[in-house]
Amino acid sequence: MAKGHRSQIKRERNANNDKRPSAKLSYARVSTQKACFVLDAIRGKDVETALGIVTYNPRYASRLIEKLLKSAIANAENNSGLNRANLYVAECFAGDAPTMKRIHPRAQGRAYRILKRMSHITIILDER
Repeated sequence: MAKGHRSQIKRERNANNDKRPSAKLSYARVSTQKACFVLDAIRGKDVETALGIVTYNPRYASRLIEKLLKSAIANAENNSGLNRANLYVAECFAGDAPTMKRIHPRAQGRAYRILKRMSHITIILDER
């Protein structure tokens, strides 16, 4: 357990906040696994290459990630004053969100459950 007063512990924890520009999409109606296929393709690439990849990727998740990537780039330029030419995708990941549960009627009065999965997608940029 950490030593010190609660306010001191909070101050130390908040001092370690990440200052890199980022964007987060919560409750995206795509499963984490399907979003990670697109995220794996752009991880570590510069932003122009990453935009090209998601623009011409046929997957549904790529449209969501393209919009999110443009938002992260705008955040980097406007809020942090970073140059777009030097930006690259430092981190990108998708985590599980709450799952919508639906019922599908089956034979002989049974009911099968349908899981409509959602995810939280995060993109963090950095400057080279």
